Amino acid sequence: MLKSDATPENGSKIQKAWGRLSGSSDRPPRILAVANQKGGVGKTTTAINLGTALAAVGSRVLILDLDPQANATTGLGIVPGPHDPIAYDLIIGDATLAEVVVETEVPDLHVAPTSMHLSGAEIELVRAPRREYRLADALREQAGGYDYVLVDCPPALGLLTLNALVAADGVLVPLQCEYYALEGISHLVRTVKRVKSSFNKNLDIQGIVLTMHDKRNRLCGMVAEDARKCFGSKVYETIIPRNVRVSEAPSHGKPVLLYDLRCAGAMAYARLAREVILRESEIIGMSIHQ
Repeated sequence: MLKSDATPENGSKIQKAWGRLSGSSDRPPRILAVANQKGGVGKTTTAINLGTALAAVGSRVLILDLDPQANATTGLGIVPGPHDPIAYDLIIGDATLAEVVVETEVPDLHVAPTSMHLSGAEIELVRAPRREYRLADALREQAGGYDYVLVDCPPALGLLTLNALVAADGVLVPLQCEYYALEGISHLVRTVKRVKSSFNKNLDIQGIVLTMHDKRNRLCGMVAEDARKCFGSKVYETIIPRNVRVSEAPSHGKPVLLYDLRCAGAMAYARLAREVILRESEIIGMSIHQ
């Protein structure tokens, strides 16, 4: 195994390093679906490390693993037992959120874990009542103690992702800096529009985060430039670089912010968390004044 330089008390070290930007409030949680139907673009990495960074600056965060591959679960060092309730039980209605949620090493960061058994939910939901609203119903009724809920979606536009989009206030889209990225995101944009018109009128793309950027690669720069031309201010200023420490961290069941607090990837996710909080504050402020 690769050697980790993280220590159990690193959660508090992160808070000291970056300070508190936000605290718990009486408002409902902001639910963000981390989605892109293309695999390998950094969805799970973004969900884990953004969630960690948000918790480090004072937010109470829940990461809900809705991908049967369960990478967000294992990436946070969680291994559910064979009889432990998971996200599958939540969405089917056999367990409450409180029964599913597990604490992590990071203060104020919880996870609703999953396993490969979640893949069966796609079939079971087909004939379930309110099949598109199962996750929305569960979260709206039970997630009041959190500031943010990040839903790690599978790389497909099936019923699990649809449930996430129906439940979400916004969609956070990781966009890999490579040739086919913009073509792939156009399908997601169309899906978001359909879900907005049919199921969730408040849904919108909250932001697009450029991932796996290699500044030595001219193509990466061109993709980033094209993304900003297409989506304007929706694209976050923060760019997540390709970083060996980010790739190593999941093998230790740790976010990169615990694995190597000062590496380029960890610092990038810290900056992204600040941008997310500021953008969310603007969105909430506008909704209050409307």
